[in-house]
Amino acid sequence: MTSEIPDLAAGARIRGADLSGADWAERDLADLVLEDCTLADAQLSATLLQGARFKGCRFVRCRFAHVDLREAVFEDCVLTDAEAHAGAAFAFCRLEEARFERCDLSFADIDRSSLYGVAMERTNLLGARFHRADFGRAFGRNVVRIQASLRSCNLGLADLSEARLAGCDLSGSSLREADLRDADLEGADLRECDLYQALTSGTKLAGADLRGAAIDGLALTALASHEGLKITADQQHLLLAALGVDVVAG
Repeated sequence: MTSEIPDLAAGARIRGADLSGADWAERDLADLVLEDCTLADAQLSATLLQGARFKGCRFVRCRFAHVDLREAVFEDCVLTDAEAHAGAAFAFCRLEEARFERCDLSFADIDRSSLYGVAMERTNLLGARFHRADFGRAFGRNVVRIQASLRSCNLGLADLSEARLAGCDLSGSSLREADLRDADLEGADLRECDLYQALTSGTKLAGADLRGAAIDGLALTALASHEGLKITADQQHLLLAALGVDVVAG
């Protein structure tokens, strides 16, 4: 890790540097490429990082405010302080079409940010908070489309209450003890998800695919919708048991 802070510029390629003391505010750093770099206690404000690439980087106690991260890619990055149980903060950021692969976003606070088309795969989002995160985009006056992929992620204890994720792909993800109250997951792909003890009061699950998912304790009567819910035959006794129905052989 180099001690001298290299010059930051749009399209620059930097490897193995400590960029904690760099000036990020209101900089145009589109298409910046960072590999094996570290940022600690950095404040990124109104920074343009569209199309940036981050690989093997560490972001410790960093805050992103009004940062443009459209189409940015994070691979094998750590964005949390494990000792302090504090994650990166994203406030009023643009994360449309951004991609996170094999990253650690534990305890991240994603606040009032745009996430249309975001793709997260095999990413740790333990305890992450999505506060008024917007996974939609308006296409015309009366057309709003929702698009996001959170595949094979750890969303245990995450706060996705009131999130609009209808039709999105969350397959293979753990949602153990996650807060899904009043979330819209209609038509979502929830195959092989772990929903053990998830909070689902007021959750919309009509048309969702829950085949192979762990649904112990999922109460249909507490859901806002469940018409067309897809499950397998060996899952039905779990839903019936949650309704107080005894399933007996023969």
